[in-house]
Amino acid sequence: MTQFKDKANLIWEVADLLRGDYKQSDYGKVILPMTVLRRLDCVLAPNKQKVLDYLPKVENLSDNAKDLTLNKIAGANFHNRSRFDFAGLVADPNHIAANLRNHINGYSATAREIIEYFNFDDQIERMDDPRADILFQVVKKFAEIDLADMDTMQMGYVFEDLIRRFAEQSNETAGEHFTPREVIKLMVNVLFNGDSQALTQAGIVKTLYDPACGTGGMLSIGEQHLKDFNPNAKLEVFGQEINPESYAICKSDMLIKGQNPANIKFGNTFTVDGLREEKFDFMLSNPPFGVDWKKAAKIIKDEHQNLGFAGRFGAGLPRINDGSLLFLLHMISKMKAAEDGGSRIGIVFNGSPLFTGQAGSGESNIRQWIIEQDWLEAIIALPDQLFYNTGISTYIWILNNNKSERRQGRIQLINATGSKDEELMTEGKLDVNRFWEKMPRSLGNKRKQIAENGENRGIGYITKLYGNFAENEFVQIMPNEFFGYWRVTVEQPQKDESGNIITTRGGKPKPDTQLRDYENIPFLRKDPNDPNGRLIPQTIDEYFEREVKPHLPDAWIDEKKTKTGYEINFTKYFYEFKPLRSLAEIKADILALEVSSLELEKTVLED
Repeated sequence: MTQFKDKANLIWEVADLLRGDYKQSDYGKVILPMTVLRRLDCVLAPNKQKVLDYLPKVENLSDNAKDLTLNKIAGANFHNRSRFDFAGLVADPNHIAANLRNHINGYSATAREIIEYFNFDDQIERMDDPRADILFQVVKKFAEIDLADMDTMQMGYVFEDLIRRFAEQSNETAGEHFTPREVIKLMVNVLFNGDSQALTQAGIVKTLYDPACGTGGMLSIGEQHLKDFNPNAKLEVFGQEINPESYAICKSDMLIKGQNPANIKFGNTFTVDGLREEKFDFMLSNPPFGVDWKKAAKIIKDEHQNLGFAGRFGAGLPRINDGSLLFLLHMISKMKAAEDGGSRIGIVFNGSPLFTGQAGSGESNIRQWIIEQDWLEAIIALPDQLFYNTGISTYIWILNNNKSERRQGRIQLINATGSKDEELMTEGKLDVNRFWEKMPRSLGNKRKQIAENGENRGIGYITKLYGNFAENEFVQIMPNEFFGYWRVTVEQPQKDESGNIITTRGGKPKPDTQLRDYENIPFLRKDPNDPNGRLIPQTIDEYFEREVKPHLPDAWIDEKKTKTGYEINFTKYFYEFKPLRSLAEIKADILALEVSSLELEKTVLED
């Protein structure tokens, strides 16, 4: 872990060369593509000369055949046929711009396309301008940084650290580019835990997809986890990303690791689905929180209205200022049929998709459809202050359209916020927290991290809670119907001055709109005769007679306005009552403050 920080610090020192000629917000336009170029150069270094020596033998081949042949010589699925590597660039400072362009153009087509997404040629021209004249210094600095000894996971950390620094410099949102690695590892652990038996098979091939893949962290960790779990298994990864720099970094990572970079698509997932016909075994994503979908509204609404459930958004559309649930609907459309083994989805949300929108709204209709299909398997509440760009609480949703028998018809809720443990930590009664630990140093809004090792803490403990599928102080397991309710409109009659009910011509009481009220009636209620609070079904009429009629004997329900809704009020289910302090404790604190104030006042007067 220290190594990646050391490398990131060395790379960040390039910012000193850019200062004055570049605004802080533009540092990434130079440093990110140069880091990618240097990384590619280091990976190809061992066989670079072999490629150059073989060039005359492929002169008469087609471009495609030439690339395939030289890739084999390079020992990777890309190569560079330019005579310049970074050492060669530094050796000829007087022609640095032309030689650097020659180096970039020497890459095979797939690698060259990656660099093009950085629009780096503009920066070469800018740095080579006599008014700046810093191009050679920048290239020389990168030539001194050896990235050959970094594995792909460490390079992922390097890119994330750099992007975070750029975001802090320019007040941008670092969290849009990547997710904390321990969160991804938790998601991967839980996602694969439910399919562990299939993943142990020799020669198994599975697919993993992320529709908002950023720099590719989820794809990389998913691939690594499966390799650790079963070295003979293969995970083919797919993704799509709208940010050109993140896309280029992700694609370069896939290129270096031997994955097919063509599986990573560029563009807006909602408007241009780059993998329209594909279905996947596993899906992971951390879509942006609370981002509006105005730009894609026409295409999304047209698909919703014209295709219905034959498209992606048949279940409903969330409000325009938060497209989180659209990502989930898109991922659901990529699920394999249950008879073909089904698919498992892990997605990170803030609290909004759990309960935003009353009955009949787009959000509620989406929740209703997912739960009634029996696809929602678990929700894990994470600690706050876990992400780089926000301190709010977050939740992992796990979906599965091929649930095991014991999970069918039920949803598992895991409270991994650590609130009870946090109080013990504060009191010094618990040395190691079960769910999270404090960061040695804050990174943006990230002040907590989930421990990555240990069966009874952090990722291991949360995964065990999920796998055990048993209720305890941190786990509740509820039937699907528990989250449903009817929203009913309760009317009361108009009355004249004498208190008599005013009726219509048909003899029915006229409703008083000023007294109109609404009730949310749960599908299930606790059995009053069961000391364990067993859940039993209830009807609207039963609830109304029991809870409303005794207080409003003239009231009635306008049945035409009744709607069905679904919400998941996670905090309420794990509410921890904290008793109020006693009057004696409060009085003692006040007296202590008075004594302290008097002593302070005495000290000031004596001085």
